[in-house]
Amino acid sequence: MDINSTLNDVLVKLFRNVNVIEERAIRTEEYKDVTTNDMHVIEAIGMEEAKNMTSVARALEVTTGTLTISVNSLVKKGYVDRVRSEEDRRVVLVSLSEKGRRAYLHHQSFHEQMIHSVVEALTEEEQLVLEKALSKLNRFFRVS
Repeated sequence: MDINSTLNDVLVKLFRNVNVIEERAIRTEEYKDVTTNDMHVIEAIGMEEAKNMTSVARALEVTTGTLTISVNSLVKKGYVDRVRSEEDRRVVLVSLSEKGRRAYLHHQSFHEQMIHSVVEALTEEEQLVLEKALSKLNRFFRVS
C-alpha cells in the first residue's frame, strides 16, 4: 500500500474512531439525553459569562439559525439558560445551567483522558512531531 492510501485509511478510521469513542464517553446514565453535537454546543458556550448567540455560532462555524435549534433543545433539557440582554433586547445571551456546567466538565474530562492516553505512549520527540503534523493537517482542513 502506498503512503497516500495508507494515510487515507488511517485518517478515515481515526476520525470515525474518535467520534465513536467520544459518543460512548458522553452517553453515560446521567447524560443519556445529550448528543455529541449538544456537547460541542455546551463546550462553545463555556463556563465563563453568558455569550451572545452570534459569537457561539461563529465559534462552532454554524449559522445562528442552526445554533438556535440546538439551543432550544438544550434549554428544554435543562443544560442551557437563555435570556435577553438588558442593554439590547434584540440580543439573546446563553449560559450554562448547573446541569450544563456538570456536562461541560464531564466532556472536558473525556478530552483530557484522550490526550493523556495518546501522549503517554509517545516520546517527547514523537509528541513534537505529532503536534506539528496535526497542526498542519488542521490548517489544511480549515482552508479546504
